[in-house]
Amino acid sequence: MHLKGLAALGLVLFLAGCAALNKPLNLALTEGRNAPFAGPVVPDAGETYIGLAFSGGGMRASAFAHGVLEELRALSRSDRAPFGMLSDVRLVTGVSGGSVTAAHFGLYGPASIEGYRERYLITDAERYMANSPVNPVAILRGLSGGANGRETFGRYLDEVLFKGATFGDLAKRSQITTWINATDIANKVTFLFSPETFDALCSDLDSFPISEAVAASAAFPLVFSPIVLEAHAGSCGYSEPDWLTAARHNPEATAAMIAHAEALESYAGGGDVKYLKLLDGGITDNFGTTGLAVARARAETPYAPLTPEQAVTLKRALLLVADAGVRRDLAWTSRLRGPGGVQLATSIANASMGAASRTGYDAMRLQIANWERDLVEYRCGLALSEVRRLRGSIRGWDCRDIKFFVGQVSFRGLPDAMRDTLDDIPTRLRLETEEVDLAIEAGRLSTRQNAQVQGFLRAAGYVETDPLLTRRSTGPAPRRIAPLRRE
Repeated sequence: MHLKGLAALGLVLFLAGCAALNKPLNLALTEGRNAPFAGPVVPDAGETYIGLAFSGGGMRASAFAHGVLEELRALSRSDRAPFGMLSDVRLVTGVSGGSVTAAHFGLYGPASIEGYRERYLITDAERYMANSPVNPVAILRGLSGGANGRETFGRYLDEVLFKGATFGDLAKRSQITTWINATDIANKVTFLFSPETFDALCSDLDSFPISEAVAASAAFPLVFSPIVLEAHAGSCGYSEPDWLTAARHNPEATAAMIAHAEALESYAGGGDVKYLKLLDGGITDNFGTTGLAVARARAETPYAPLTPEQAVTLKRALLLVADAGVRRDLAWTSRLRGPGGVQLATSIANASMGAASRTGYDAMRLQIANWERDLVEYRCGLALSEVRRLRGSIRGWDCRDIKFFVGQVSFRGLPDAMRDTLDDIPTRLRLETEEVDLAIEAGRLSTRQNAQVQGFLRAAGYVETDPLLTRRSTGPAPRRIAPLRRE
C-alpha cells in the first residue's frame, strides 16, 4: 500500500476512534408489557384539558417554554388556584431544548416553575461539553460521529434537574403524560419515548433515565453522538397492536401512521435492527406534535384516545405549541460565498427542521379539527340513558358544547426590535443571563397576546372578561432586559 493510502487509512481509523460512543442503557423486558402512561389525553373525567408542545432551539427554547408556563399561570391564577390553568395540563411534549422544560414540568408539576430559571436556565449546561470551533479534537470527533456523548449534557441534566429519575418515577408521581421526542435516523421517523415504542423493543421503559431521553432529543448532529438503544427482540413475547396490523391493509392510513408502524415492525423484527441511533427530535418534528397526530389517525373510535366517559364530560381543550425557532438565518446571505463546512450542515439541518415542523403542525391542526367534529357526532348520537350512565347525570348536557382551541406562540407579533434580538440569540445550551430573560419575556408576551389562549381562558371560565382589555398579568413582574451587545 502506498504511503498516501496508509496515511488515509490511519486518518480514518483515528477519526473512528475519536467519536464519542454511547453504549445502550435500555434494559430488556423479559415478559409482559410496559405500563401505559396516564393517558394520552386526560386521566380523569374533567371538563378542561390542556396540552403543551415545546419546540427545539437550545437554551433559548427552554427559556421561551418557561415563559409560556409562567404566563399561563399568571393569566389564570387566583387565591383558590395558585397554579391557575397549569393544574389542568394533562399532556406536555417536547423536542431538544424544549424537551428539558417539558420533562422537568412533567416530572415535578406546576410548582416546579418556581426557581427553574436559577436552577437551570441561567447556568452553564455546556460545562462538560467539548464545543470549541477551534479545538481540533472536538472538530475531529464531530466529523467522525459526534463530539460529545451522554457524559456531557446528559450528565449535567441528571446532576442539576433529574437526579437519577426514570420514566418509572415519572409514572408514579405525575398525572401529566410526558412525551420526549427524538429522531430514529435509520427509519427517518420521530422516536417517541413511550410504552408502545419500548414494547416493540422488548425494553423496560420504567428503568430508563429521563436524562437519557432528553439527551437523545437534544442530540444535534456533529455536536453530539447518537444516543443508542438496543433492540431486545424476542425476549418478551411481543405481539403487535391491532392498529398496526390494520394499517398494513388500510389504504386510507396516513403516511405518518404507516411510517410509525413500519418503524415499530423493524424494532420487533429481530433482523437488521440491533441498535437504534437517535438524534435531535427536531430533524423530523421540531414541535413534538407527531405523537398526537398519529394517536388520533390510528384511533378506531370517534372519541379515541379519550374514553367514553371523558368524551361526554370534556368541554374545553387547549393545544398550544411554543415555537422558539428563529425566523430565518441571514448570516451568510450578504456575501457571495457560503455556507460551507459546519455552517452548511447546520443550515441544512435547520431548513429540514423548519419544513418538518410546519408540516407537522398543519397535520396536527387538521387532525384536531376532525376529532372535534367526530366527538360532536358521537355525543349527539348517544341516547340520554347512555349519557346518564357515562356522566352520572344529564343535567346541563349539551352534546355540541365542546370546543378545541389550537394555537401557536412564537416570535411573530413581538416588537420588531425584540424579535430581531431574539433571532440573534444562538442555539446553544449556555446563554447570557440577559438573553435568557429576553426569551422568557418573549414567551410571556407571545402567550399573553395569543387569540387562542385568550379565547380558551374565556370559554373555560378562567376569566369573565377580555383580559387584554381589563387586566394585566398577575405573575412575576417582567425582568428588566438590558440591550444585548453584539460584536
